[in-house]
Amino acid sequence: MKPIAVDAMGGDYAPGAVVAGAVKAVTELNIPVVLVGRPDELKEIDGASDLEIIEANQVISMSDEPGISVRRMKDSSVSRAAEAVRDGRASAMVSAGNTGAAMGTAILRLGRISGIPRPAIATRIPTYDAQPTTMLDCGANAECRPEWMVHFARMGAVYSRDRFGIERPRVGLLTIGEEEGKGNPLAKEAFELLSDQNWARKSNAEWIGNVEGGDIMSPDVDVIITDGFTGNVTLKVLEGTFRELMGRFLGGIKTVDASKATRKSLKAILGSIARELHPDNVGGAILLGVKGVCVISHGASNPDAVMNAIQVAHEMAEAQITKHIAAISG
Repeated sequence: MKPIAVDAMGGDYAPGAVVAGAVKAVTELNIPVVLVGRPDELKEIDGASDLEIIEANQVISMSDEPGISVRRMKDSSVSRAAEAVRDGRASAMVSAGNTGAAMGTAILRLGRISGIPRPAIATRIPTYDAQPTTMLDCGANAECRPEWMVHFARMGAVYSRDRFGIERPRVGLLTIGEEEGKGNPLAKEAFELLSDQNWARKSNAEWIGNVEGGDIMSPDVDVIITDGFTGNVTLKVLEGTFRELMGRFLGGIKTVDASKATRKSLKAILGSIARELHPDNVGGAILLGVKGVCVISHGASNPDAVMNAIQVAHEMAEAQITKHIAAISG
């Protein structure tokens, strides 16, 4: 297995947290990794000297404009990571840096899969006592066309099958009501196109129609399709709600008139839920529709988040997801 190319300079806590996560992936998961970034800075971090380093002397910051930066900063760490995948030096790439830059670089350096008009960001949504739900697009396309969403459905079905082993994923369209005809013009047009069962048959998926926001974390749908603006806002709302609820629960335990053992048990239960739902344990989002595996982790990734993103990239490269999407893209 070729190594995972990790953008060591991307992220709020880079390069320290990124290198630490890469080292954990190598030592704990036995996944080969190559770091991409400034060698002089990386070699000063514990464990980095034991890993291969691809030199890249520019860094696209979180505040840089993605489109301009990707074209002008050809020696950026995220660009060199994508080139490593393109040139066969790495099996996949991971970045916790500027999302727009990672996406733009992957499209520019790797290229789109033939037949896919626009890539989409797919994110794993944990559900209680069931396989996770996949939601896409989660930010690649703020403005969307209805025909693109059919391709999102196809790619989401492949991802759900390759990553979670769901043989015939149930696919739904996120809108404001389950009944036909609900939603804005984009949702209505997308519904009509998705209701044509040709795409579902070719993708070995089951089209279940419209779903609402309350269905996102339910066990009744496997893949949820939406535009990138709605998907990204929805994802951030879920993350913010999780943080608020966990904070309130943990604060409330301190005021409960109960024994020490009871409080300890409650904290253990909440801790288990927190670990399952925490963004650091999701493993990052994957950009589907490009000729290579590109996993985008959130900017505030700690070492565990980076390690989990590397694991997802490794698993999807081994599963040959790019090949499987290409097979149903026509």
